[in-house]
Amino acid sequence: MKIQPASAAFTVLLGFLAAVPYSGIDINLPALAATGAALGASPSHVGLTMSAFMLSLAIAPLLYGPISDRVGRKPVVLFGLALFVLASLACAAAQSLPMLLICRAVQGVGAASTATTFAIIRDLFDEASGRAKIASVMIAINVVTVIAPSAGAALLTVGGWRLIYACQAAAGVVLIFAVLWGLGESARKSARTGADRRLAASAVVNDYLRIITHPVSIVFILVGAAAGSTVFAYVTGSSLYFIGVVGLQPRQYGMIFSACSAAVMCGAFLDSQLGRRGVAPANVLTVGLVLLSAAASTMLVTTLAGWSPPAFVAALLIAVALAFGLSMPNLMNATMQPLPDIAGAVSAAAGCVQLTSGAIASGMVALLFDGRTALSMAAVMAATSLLALALYLRFAVASSRRSSGRKASASADG
Repeated sequence: MKIQPASAAFTVLLGFLAAVPYSGIDINLPALAATGAALGASPSHVGLTMSAFMLSLAIAPLLYGPISDRVGRKPVVLFGLALFVLASLACAAAQSLPMLLICRAVQGVGAASTATTFAIIRDLFDEASGRAKIASVMIAINVVTVIAPSAGAALLTVGGWRLIYACQAAAGVVLIFAVLWGLGESARKSARTGADRRLAASAVVNDYLRIITHPVSIVFILVGAAAGSTVFAYVTGSSLYFIGVVGLQPRQYGMIFSACSAAVMCGAFLDSQLGRRGVAPANVLTVGLVLLSAAASTMLVTTLAGWSPPAFVAALLIAVALAFGLSMPNLMNATMQPLPDIAGAVSAAAGCVQLTSGAIASGMVALLFDGRTALSMAAVMAATSLLALALYLRFAVASSRRSSGRKASASADG
């Protein structure tokens, strides 16, 4: 019996699927040093396993998206989860760093299939319901990001770094059975026929051309990428600042990071509640992006002024996380709304652009870090958050209004 889309169980399933890529990052963080010791590699070189995984997460959805638009979401998710399981087992058995790097890249390719989760939401729900579902999925993702590092540390203590990968494989198997028995096909196959349903390269290219030339979708993709880059910058910069400059212990820093994850959940929950009360998504998104840029800009100004108490910086990061949770459900919903027939490709394009821009932002924070202040983190966060707000106010609002006007005119003519 398939799980009903309106049920809480369906939301939980989508949340666990969407969290697979994040669990593949966070649960392995405590084991980098132990993995390097076992394979005769330095922790910095083992850190490349994270890069290999994230690179796959950025690129693979570009293939999964168009395929899922044509053959359906469920086969793509099942294929990816099966690949994730096999690659996780291969990671657990790896005897050298080069082999582990290859297996991690393949593991990332498998995990990337779950990016179709947001396309599934777009398939099944209207704008208001979809916004609430995306918010719930974001809450589930952040629950995983809070739990995963501690779970990884516990598994490392009990059975070593290989047990972490074995447990990832076991979780993948459970999800395969959950998808097989509980998830129905959501893609509207009848909406695309003939040439549109071909998997030829030209058809896939045409899909992405439609996305990058669509005045609404492309702007929201860029806004989401800029806002996401702000978060990537704080994830990288916060550890450099609080551990490297302030001198906090990893456990103490973990409490700050957990507070930020909890703030994202609170923002997403608040957005879902506002949606149920009829608050327009554009209003919530505006507030979220203003709060995001205000908190990041305040951090930059106070850092330049030489006043940046750790507690104050932590409070600003929590405000950034709250704003991100408030904004992202609306951004994802607005990105996919104009092109429902290729929602998989739209979701893939948005994810790819966000991960790529986030990696650039993280790299800039690390390269510009002066070892004494939070300036590199604050500067990149302020720049990306202000860019997100400017793009939204200058282009996204106007494009959305023109699109709504055309729909209203078409309805009146009909």
